[in-house]
Amino acid sequence: MKKTLLAILFVTASLSLKTAMAQTLVTENYIIEIKNNCTEGVVVCDDITYIGTSKTSGNHIELSGQTHHVMCADGVTPCRFLGYIFENGNVTYFVDQAGAIKVTQNETVLVEETGEWVY
Repeated sequence: MKKTLLAILFVTASLSLKTAMAQTLVTENYIIEIKNNCTEGVVVCDDITYIGTSKTSGNHIELSGQTHHVMCADGVTPCRFLGYIFENGNVTYFVDQAGAIKVTQNETVLVEETGEWVY
């Protein structure tokens, strides 16, 4: 009985470390859900999911991306978290920690809005 209970607790604890942490950015025209699929405590993550939904049309897009940081002087260690980057062909989506989204194609800005993070 004790071994079974310990096994259940171990599996439950292991699964909770890999649970996706989600946050939602709400702007004037979009609802953007960001899911961090990395293990809790990982600073640089290349497994981030973006689900963006237009408030007007209801259309949505799901993209995979990564965290974006300013690197320290050594060029290897991340010093400051800036936000998330997602790419869809030649279109880049940048969602910053302050609650802004900027969508660019090549160097042309397609969307630029600020919103509020909802946790």
